[in-house]
Amino acid sequence: MGEKFRFAIDRGGTFTDVFALCPAGRVRALKLLSEDPAAYPDAPTEGIRRVLQEECGVPFPKDRPLDTSRIAWLRMGTTVATNALLERTGERLALLITRGFRDLLHIGNQARPNIFDLAVSVPEVLYEAVVEVDERLVLHREGCPLFGSAQRVTGLTGETLVVERPLDLGALRGELQALLERGITSLAVVLLHSYLWPEHERQVGSLARELGFRQVSLSSEVMPMVRAVPRGYTACADAYLTPCIRRYLDSFRKGFASQLQGVPVMFMRSDGGLTPMDAFSGSRAILSGPAGGVVGYAITTFRREKDQQPVIGFDMGGTSTDVSRYAGEYEHVFEASTAGISIQAPQLDINTVAAGGGSRLFFRSGLFAVGPESAGAHPGPSCYRKGGPLTVTDANLCLGRLLPTHFPHIFGPNEDQPLSQEDALRGFREMTDNVNAFLANDEGLPPLSLEEVAMGFVRVANEAMCRPIRALTQARGHDTSRHVLACFGGAGGQHACAIARALGMSKVFIHKYSGILSAYGLALADVVHEAQEPCALAYGPEAFEQLDERIAALEETCLEALEAQGFARSQISTEAFLHLRYERTDCALMCSARGHPPTPGSCRRGDFGAAFADRYQLEFGFTIPNRAILVDDVRVRGTASSGLGQEEPVPASKGPPHMETETRCYFEGGYLETGVYLLEGLTWGHSVPGPSLLIDKNSTILVEPGCRASITRRGDVCIEVGSGAQRAVGPQVDPIQLSIFSHRFMSIAEQMGRILQRTAISTNIKERLDFSCALFGPDGGLVSNAPDIPVHLGAMQETVQFQIRNLGPEIQEGDVILSNHPCAGGSHLPDLTVITPVFWPGEARPVFFVASRGHHADIGGITPGSMPPHSRSLQEEGAVFMSFKLVKGGVFQEEAVTEALMAPGRIPGSSGTRNLQDNLSDLRAQVAANQKGIQLVSDLIGQYSLEVVQAYMAHIQANAEVAVRQMLRDFAHGRGQSGRPLQVEAEDFMDDGSPIRLKVTIDPQEGTATFDFSGSGPEVFGNCNAPRAITLSALIYCLRCMVGQDIPLNQGCLAPIRVVIPKGSLLDPSLDAAVVGGNVLTSQRVVDVILRAFEACAASQGCMNNVTFGNARVGYYETVAGGSGAGPHWHGQSGVHSHMTNTRITDPEILEKRYPVVLKCFQLAPGTGGDGQFRGGDGVRREIQFREEMVLSVLSERRAFRPYGLQGGKEGAPGLNLLIRKDGRTISLGGKTSVTVFPGDVFRLQTPGGGGFGPPSAPQHCPPAPPAPPPGQRFAERGSLFDFRLVQEMA
Repeated sequence: MGEKFRFAIDRGGTFTDVFALCPAGRVRALKLLSEDPAAYPDAPTEGIRRVLQEECGVPFPKDRPLDTSRIAWLRMGTTVATNALLERTGERLALLITRGFRDLLHIGNQARPNIFDLAVSVPEVLYEAVVEVDERLVLHREGCPLFGSAQRVTGLTGETLVVERPLDLGALRGELQALLERGITSLAVVLLHSYLWPEHERQVGSLARELGFRQVSLSSEVMPMVRAVPRGYTACADAYLTPCIRRYLDSFRKGFASQLQGVPVMFMRSDGGLTPMDAFSGSRAILSGPAGGVVGYAITTFRREKDQQPVIGFDMGGTSTDVSRYAGEYEHVFEASTAGISIQAPQLDINTVAAGGGSRLFFRSGLFAVGPESAGAHPGPSCYRKGGPLTVTDANLCLGRLLPTHFPHIFGPNEDQPLSQEDALRGFREMTDNVNAFLANDEGLPPLSLEEVAMGFVRVANEAMCRPIRALTQARGHDTSRHVLACFGGAGGQHACAIARALGMSKVFIHKYSGILSAYGLALADVVHEAQEPCALAYGPEAFEQLDERIAALEETCLEALEAQGFARSQISTEAFLHLRYERTDCALMCSARGHPPTPGSCRRGDFGAAFADRYQLEFGFTIPNRAILVDDVRVRGTASSGLGQEEPVPASKGPPHMETETRCYFEGGYLETGVYLLEGLTWGHSVPGPSLLIDKNSTILVEPGCRASITRRGDVCIEVGSGAQRAVGPQVDPIQLSIFSHRFMSIAEQMGRILQRTAISTNIKERLDFSCALFGPDGGLVSNAPDIPVHLGAMQETVQFQIRNLGPEIQEGDVILSNHPCAGGSHLPDLTVITPVFWPGEARPVFFVASRGHHADIGGITPGSMPPHSRSLQEEGAVFMSFKLVKGGVFQEEAVTEALMAPGRIPGSSGTRNLQDNLSDLRAQVAANQKGIQLVSDLIGQYSLEVVQAYMAHIQANAEVAVRQMLRDFAHGRGQSGRPLQVEAEDFMDDGSPIRLKVTIDPQEGTATFDFSGSGPEVFGNCNAPRAITLSALIYCLRCMVGQDIPLNQGCLAPIRVVIPKGSLLDPSLDAAVVGGNVLTSQRVVDVILRAFEACAASQGCMNNVTFGNARVGYYETVAGGSGAGPHWHGQSGVHSHMTNTRITDPEILEKRYPVVLKCFQLAPGTGGDGQFRGGDGVRREIQFREEMVLSVLSERRAFRPYGLQGGKEGAPGLNLLIRKDGRTISLGGKTSVTVFPGDVFRLQTPGGGGFGPPSAPQHCPPAPPAPPPGQRFAERGSLFDFRLVQEMA
């Protein structure tokens, strides 16, 4: 083996990196374009050919298959699957799914990806046809009188299932034949509960293969885990992508003699392990390329260093940046979204953000913005000589941080010219003129130089990349400053010192192969085989023997699979994991027993219970000692070591480092003389002070002033990062600093949210993330609010300002205030707001406020869940807090708050809170989140001074005001009004006939508007009254949607707005009015009226479709999607939530596992969207069959008044609530009711459709699909931070 070549190749979207270990230990590293059809058909094959030809000294012709006799092994990572997913160019695919659920994967979790997009877009499904399979399994429940004579079967976990409807293969055969006749040869099979009993799926798979389908992906085999939707997505991804991978592998084999037989060929999977080429599948290939980089830095930066500091991986490429963490073991996630598809499989937690060397630069409304748009490889940055836009790369070039003389001549139309600094400078001259014109007109500020503008964009880009690193560390309880920054990728070296310094890190590590570290990581990686199966045991002594048996069986499976690949058992290690969660929670952790040896009270494989408790404490800050622990899955990871060993030391230096030349680079203080060194000329012991540039053929490293780079014994670069000179910042607005403060203020709100999620205990806050956190100025004005819950936007400002007015000087340091009263800025009573003042030495009054609002599952009242459909007064809806001191003088007032939470029980027919301990735990979590906010605000003040931070608070608010004023002017000008005030108006009705009327008067010269709701109906004798704060939230939401660009969400949005709401109306009701329906229903109608006045789009479903059912034993609440409204150039979306809510819906399998119901149907209701030139989206049909006696409550709207169409578009269909009794009677329930249901009864919910836009007689127009981005521009944000944000925006 020592006389043969070993190749590790990462085939990326733009470049293919090749690492070759040649005989006698010589290393070759090279980069090729991944696509260059004029030069070669396949980049990895060409890279191998070039190395063999150059090293062996004999020709290897391009037109002949390569001789493999000199190849020991090949290892590859590839973006083939990722690109096919991003571009939707996979195999033609059909979905086979249980009857009644044909649209389940279209609806998904029913949330929309971007809460401010009126043109709601959701990722396209991967399949082009659906076949509903006649079959149905349901879980057996003791005491359930239904399904008496149906067949019972035992699942893989020992649970009993009922075959409610046997599989009908005869009917299915004809439908499968029809698919083959259409040319579809790939299938994904997703049958409910197949993870427990896969027999139906296996029978379907056998039939499909018998008929000639080439790819059949059974969800029960691809990933046997509970939850039908992500398992279904994963099966579809597997069926969609695996044929693409096979085609690529077939073409790859053809480039070699004997089709690579006898040569071990391994591919990197998303989990960081290698697998044989023939076992490489689509669902495990999404992170194939980036995973190699994580393995590379984990081994080179952590495992081979003595101090073993935790490491942050920082991989900055042309389009995006990958951020990850390693502290002795790989951090995996087991469900993550890529390109809108949720993949349920082990994946390294690699967080991809839209900031790379090719990220475009914008100046918008006084703010510097970087990305998320990218220039890609074609046309590329402006300096590529192809007419591209300004990018981060251009900024570095203009600042002297990139030297064109050290780049190959591969640019320009003929790809034979050097980088063009002049093109970059030309673009920045134009950008600088635009910036200075804005500053002169709007701010009266001195102009900025070209270098200051370019430097500003670099600083903003750095701050954008710092945010995910802070979230990945601080929000999980880790100290960012104690990490090493491992930098790799082509663009990262230019930013590493600045980012490390901003995060308080003292060391940057850059491996000598950093430019191709993903390829080098493949050479270091282990071969992995995993086995996993579902489980339904409670972790405890009675389950230990069975768990040990299942672990042993899975270990044997892994050992046999790796032995079959040629490894001896002595080379193989296994590690067992249990997927554990506390009972009545959804937050499962995959835990190994590493570091927790077996005890007399544990499994023989280790003390998994102790490991779970430690991990839970670390992740969330607490444990639940008396709660049962459940095992959802058993997993074993088998690892066979086969990678390269230790690198050889490089020779020691024999003299000072040789400076190649000297150049001038721009830094904060201006231009500095900067030494230029070639990395190939530096060796162990050399030390280079900053400022300097270290250059090799793949990357440029900027060593900033105050830093020092040293060459390690193995030839890597280690940079000691100095603190650097603090940049002086004054209170006067600086547009660059404004952009950075925008990031910092938003980061405070985000990190507060992560602390709240970590430390809360309830499902609503911890798992559904139904909360918001925000920062407020000394006047209570909103400074930053992460865009989480639309109905919370702006509403908390009213709450904070009420407390300032109501308590005044009674607000003391050490106090924390609790409030939920509608007249104090509350939305509805379950939303408890916790407010903490921020004091600063020498200041008598608070200098800021921080607040968190969380939805508590129960706070008492006349119904469980505190959302009664027929409440008539506020007291019936639960506990009320106006200005309650939750913490007084630093002491948590547990006794007093407990008394207040139980107080509703004194009202006849009502109850105190039914979840007291959860309430108390979540309130403490909100206090802790606020404390984090205080710490971060104090750190910011300590860095910049109170005067500067408060000044920039005002500047940020003014910036949002500028954007809203411009939107109002643009709207008035579009209506032909540029001088005189413009008036527009609209009205709509609640189902009880109550009108909501709005007249908007816009002054186009000032960019101001009055929103006058006079004429709206009076307070109602019911719960559809909406507190004033709800109307303000709806207004700020609509303004943000109509601005159409990312702006700070703060008080400034409402600064140019005057709002008139008549006292005593349903939009500003009396002190004791019931309001629970106002929050979830009337808020939607207010949005409909505002958007109608501006003719922005037709009405969406205008309802949240609140459904609650339960009894003394269980309780459940959900909101259900409908159709969104069409607009001037878009069709409405079907089966999504709209406007003021974005809550996820419970997966069908989880619903049936935890509650005594059967979900009979969940699919779109065709034809319910309004007709028009652009059609409204369709609502959904959802049927729930009850298996126990329970009380069903429904709180809904748009059952009488239909969602309106606009400009000739037709109305959407109204919703309908039906109860079908077991005896066949069908009863219309109306919009709001509570009714007792019995076993066998079925609740059928049909939600409203969206309105159409434009007359149906106009040509039906399907908006053109956006063109696919070029290879270098393909990008999908992903990772646990992205998924966290998605979930929070769906809460």
